[in-house]
Amino acid sequence: MVQGYKCPLEATDLWSLNREDTSNQVVPVLVKNWKKECAKTRKQPVKIVYSPKDPAKAEGGSKGDVNEEVEALILKPTQRERKPSLFKVLYKTFGPYFLMSFLFKALHDLMMFAGPEILKLLINFVNDNQAPDWQGYFYTALLFVSACLQTLVLHQYFHICFVSGMRIKTAVIGAIYRKALVITNSARKSSTVGEIVNLMSVDAQRFMDLATYINMIWSAPLQVILALYLLWLNLGPSVFAGVAVMILMVPLNAVMAMKTKTYQVAHMKSKDNRIKLMNEILNGIKVLKLYAWELAFKEKVLEIRQEELKVLKKSAYLAAVGTFTWVCTPFLVALSTFAVYVTVDKNNVLDAQKAFVSLALFNILRFPLNILPMVISSIVQASVSLKRLRIFLSHEELEPESIVRKPIKDGEYLFSLTVITFTVPQGALVAVLGQVGCGKSSLLSALLAEMDKIEGHVSIKGSVAYVPQQAWIQNASLRENVLFGRQPQERFYKTVIESCALLPDLEILPSGDRTEIGEKGVNLSGGQKQRVSLARAVYCDSDVYLFDDPLSAVDAHVGKHIFEKVIGPQGILKNKTRILVTHSISYLSQVDVIIVMSDGKISEMGSHQELLDRDGAFAEFLRTYANAEQNMEDEGKGREKKRCYLELSVLPLVPRTTLSNSSSYSTEPGKHNSTADMQKSEAQKDAWKLMEADKAKTGQVKSKPSSCPVKLSVYWDYMKAIGLFISFLSIFLFICNHVASLASNYWLSLWTDDPVVNGTQQHTNVRLSVYGALGISQGEPARSHILRLVSFTSSWHLCFPRLHLDLLHNVLRSPMSFFERTPSGNLVNRFSKEMDTVDSMIPQIIKMFMGSLFNVIGACIIILLATPIAAIIIPPLGLIYFFVQRFYVASSRQLKRLESVSRSPVYSHFNETLLGVSVIRAFEEQQRFIRQSDLKVDENQKAYYPSIVANRWLAVRLECVGNCIVLFAALFSVISRHSLSPGLVGLSVSYSLQVTTYLNWLVRMSSEMETNIVAVERLKEYSETEKEAPWCIEEAAPPTNWPQQGRVEFRDFSLRYREDLDLVLKHVNVTIEGGEKVGIVGRTGAGKSSLTLGLFRINESAGGEIIIDGINIAKIGLHHLRFKITIIPQDPVLFSGSLRMNLDPFDQYSDEDIWTSLELAHLKNFVSSLPDKLNHECTEGGENLSVGQRQLVCLARALLRKTKILVLDEATAAVDLETDNLIQSTIRTQFDDCTVLTIAHRLNTILDYTRVIVLDKGEIVECDSPPVLLQKKGIFYSMAKDAGLV
Repeated sequence: MVQGYKCPLEATDLWSLNREDTSNQVVPVLVKNWKKECAKTRKQPVKIVYSPKDPAKAEGGSKGDVNEEVEALILKPTQRERKPSLFKVLYKTFGPYFLMSFLFKALHDLMMFAGPEILKLLINFVNDNQAPDWQGYFYTALLFVSACLQTLVLHQYFHICFVSGMRIKTAVIGAIYRKALVITNSARKSSTVGEIVNLMSVDAQRFMDLATYINMIWSAPLQVILALYLLWLNLGPSVFAGVAVMILMVPLNAVMAMKTKTYQVAHMKSKDNRIKLMNEILNGIKVLKLYAWELAFKEKVLEIRQEELKVLKKSAYLAAVGTFTWVCTPFLVALSTFAVYVTVDKNNVLDAQKAFVSLALFNILRFPLNILPMVISSIVQASVSLKRLRIFLSHEELEPESIVRKPIKDGEYLFSLTVITFTVPQGALVAVLGQVGCGKSSLLSALLAEMDKIEGHVSIKGSVAYVPQQAWIQNASLRENVLFGRQPQERFYKTVIESCALLPDLEILPSGDRTEIGEKGVNLSGGQKQRVSLARAVYCDSDVYLFDDPLSAVDAHVGKHIFEKVIGPQGILKNKTRILVTHSISYLSQVDVIIVMSDGKISEMGSHQELLDRDGAFAEFLRTYANAEQNMEDEGKGREKKRCYLELSVLPLVPRTTLSNSSSYSTEPGKHNSTADMQKSEAQKDAWKLMEADKAKTGQVKSKPSSCPVKLSVYWDYMKAIGLFISFLSIFLFICNHVASLASNYWLSLWTDDPVVNGTQQHTNVRLSVYGALGISQGEPARSHILRLVSFTSSWHLCFPRLHLDLLHNVLRSPMSFFERTPSGNLVNRFSKEMDTVDSMIPQIIKMFMGSLFNVIGACIIILLATPIAAIIIPPLGLIYFFVQRFYVASSRQLKRLESVSRSPVYSHFNETLLGVSVIRAFEEQQRFIRQSDLKVDENQKAYYPSIVANRWLAVRLECVGNCIVLFAALFSVISRHSLSPGLVGLSVSYSLQVTTYLNWLVRMSSEMETNIVAVERLKEYSETEKEAPWCIEEAAPPTNWPQQGRVEFRDFSLRYREDLDLVLKHVNVTIEGGEKVGIVGRTGAGKSSLTLGLFRINESAGGEIIIDGINIAKIGLHHLRFKITIIPQDPVLFSGSLRMNLDPFDQYSDEDIWTSLELAHLKNFVSSLPDKLNHECTEGGENLSVGQRQLVCLARALLRKTKILVLDEATAAVDLETDNLIQSTIRTQFDDCTVLTIAHRLNTILDYTRVIVLDKGEIVECDSPPVLLQKKGIFYSMAKDAGLV
């Protein structure tokens, strides 16, 4: 605490977790118990054993129908079995420790009632002038001691609850993580990434919150019963009037709790959808910017947000009604009881003792009655979460046994995919060919046991390494990506790096192989990612290698290098068994077996020669495509192999240059603060931190160790967002409410002091009616409390749309460099967790804060009225109190910030895992990832645990201050008992008894408010980041038919990625006439993609200008520019939603237009075969289409927009040659009169273009028609030679 007060806490100041709270202690127990529970509930599993004859599902040709089938299978078999109960499991795991809290709670509840009883004695003592003084002092001491004991017991209880809550959260996150590593792909489809992450963040949190309240379920009724019993002793049967009022309120609260539950579920659902969509937007942000689609997607998010707000508004109205009933209930109870008591019998005298002891008891009653609805709603929320979690944990798991990993027929493998049977001899190299979507990747998935096996068996000898089609890169150094948890062996490591053509890249990266690679590999080009992924596989030295088209993302000469050095007959892996899915024909003559697939079956199989002799479809295919390549290959073998690959590499960690770096998957909250450990000077070290870690704000200026309170401006922003008038109105109403409540109690004390004549009091009716009136007026503000809350909540929900809208708008307006620097996790964290805090937590907290504040002030006023001498004591106590609170908040706020910053890596790592789950499984690295995840969770809990302890520290200190107030209130009333009326003594002591509770709440709430208002601060953070140029500039808008010719002119154009970096394009001068077809080639890192980035103004020029049809593009709005040029990007990105939405999010085109474009993109047959045609739902990232099909969808987008200028960025890398040819011919016919710029890997695609521009190191070195360049024998010639075209 002292440390935290002196200067803001850093993560290094935290002590490590107790062993029994760490993940590896907590999680395995829960997982074990859950497995036992599942085993119990499975009578005889409906679908679980995968005996080879198990009728599950076939791996069909197109992926579409597979999903449909899977869904049906998951839905059927759940009726018969008793579902495993997660609650029982949690109870088994954490119950024993948690049960101790029951004892403490019961003890505390009994002690609560000591206060009123001692108060009774005290009032009698004041009444009785004969009593000796020591009695009074004795009662005072007793009151103080009982209060202090109560404090200690209560906090021991809270500590146990909070620690249990923390353990439950740890265990739940751990269990979810472990489950995510083993669920089947079909189950993955039914829980989107968004949902799984929400389970980790929101639902795990719900359990944690519940742990602190759950005991109230039995403790509240206990308190109520005890209080009623004591009241009965005090007032006799009239108590029942009060009880009747309470009972009437119960059904009302119950109804409200039920309604709240339904709203809760609806809210969670729309929140899931919103987060899922946000994820996709953040992953595909490059595409959104290139196509200028931001507005369409902004609308989609806002639509979901509107739904969400509707629900929030309804639940706010409910809450307002609820608050009204709570405010009025205790008062109505007291009023009805007293009224009945006085009116039933003239001789019932309401004296100080009866009135104030009863009031003290009614106050005790108020708490359990208030808390019950809260507990009920908390339980309701937790039960929703429990159900979601149970469903997730009961998903099907992959059956690792479906593949037999053992030698059969000396290590050959047998394998069947419905109708597929083949055996691969050990050490053979097998090529798998086929058209887009014919099941090549599925074949490998089946070998990895990622598919559901129906029948037959697969056996593999030895370990497996897998290179997926879309490389999966971790946010770690390049070296760690390659080692992938294996022991470093320097010599072998160097060989691997060399053979995977990574050496040139290492020279360019700022700190060699120690360079940190951003999330999803943002600072590597496509080719580099693929080669890192390949190096990882080679390094792990397995027995069997599965390559899913790793050569498609790299240039021809690099592909050749890799084939020769790694995969081919002379490569490092020449003695291993290799299965290579490929589109490239040039290597086929060197493989042992070729498998040709079509529609999920093997159509031909045999060696290269056998297939040629058979003269089937394969031979036909080869004749069409391979003449040029083949001849060249043969002479090439004899020729001394000249290799000049300066292949893909990027400028020093520049956020990268290819046109889309989203991976085809979606990721989610989180961030790893990994630092590239660099061998360079400190200053440079900082320059190369690519990813910005989520920051914990630690103070305005480091030099002054102020404990950086949340600035008042943040509260002011918040009030402005709500509306100042309403903010102040609500504060005023709060004050009225409390004044009325004080007045009514003061009146009560006057009433009890009325003299008793002939056994009755005189003005009973007057007193009663005034008391009633005052009480009702206390309810008046409470009724205006309803109005207030309604106005509050509605304005409140005017505030959220603003905060959310601003955040969304600011994020979408940020330039590309912002997304490359900011981990998607930070952004998603803002949209989920912080937004949730603003939506649901802050309003509640503010309400409670105001309530406690005015209660404390009121109590002090009453004590001062009764015993003016207390004026000496209250201010110093107040000061102590204030100091303790500041002292605490300094540490607490920083702990909260550290906790929320350390939360991000948990999500980030989780996302990363979900994306690479098939790779992790193939390499059998699950345990290592589980350990990493546990470490990250522990890091997070390490910041949370001290904050629990700090809370307890604070509460004990504060309650002692509160207890002192009780002590002095009683003491002074004993000292000056002769001048005081019993009524005033009763009033002042009964108020002082409440003070402790309210003080506690006040501090708790003020620190909660400070810690949670940080969310507003963090939402506002992004409104101050840099923005890109305006989307539309009306004055400078180009004419609607611009550009007419499509003439593009680069004048002395230069480009750099960041202020502190070198130029990537240096003084490029070139004019491209309208309708020209121009190819752009160059070794990697030459600046090919940078040209397109400049053309789309993803990066603004560093000098010179680009003129299109006479208009300088830097002068017009970005959307005006980007709507007029079209790009087909390198990585095809689709969004979840219908196919139609993916082609035309603004609904500008008719169905006929869309069908025409699909036909031209050769997708018509595929789409018309889908059950929903154009409304076919694409999953997140378009995963239910193959990469090739996604590429064709991007082509269809371009055909729809039909602009004068078309840019192709290596757009055909993922499709087979046949499809590539179709695409090229489509482009030639459809874009005949348009200007086409193509960045090409496959040089044969651009040989008939009008011109080719050859770039090298950011400058144009050659520019002419292809035949002329080939005669010049320059760079272009050598590239063509490498690719076997000359």
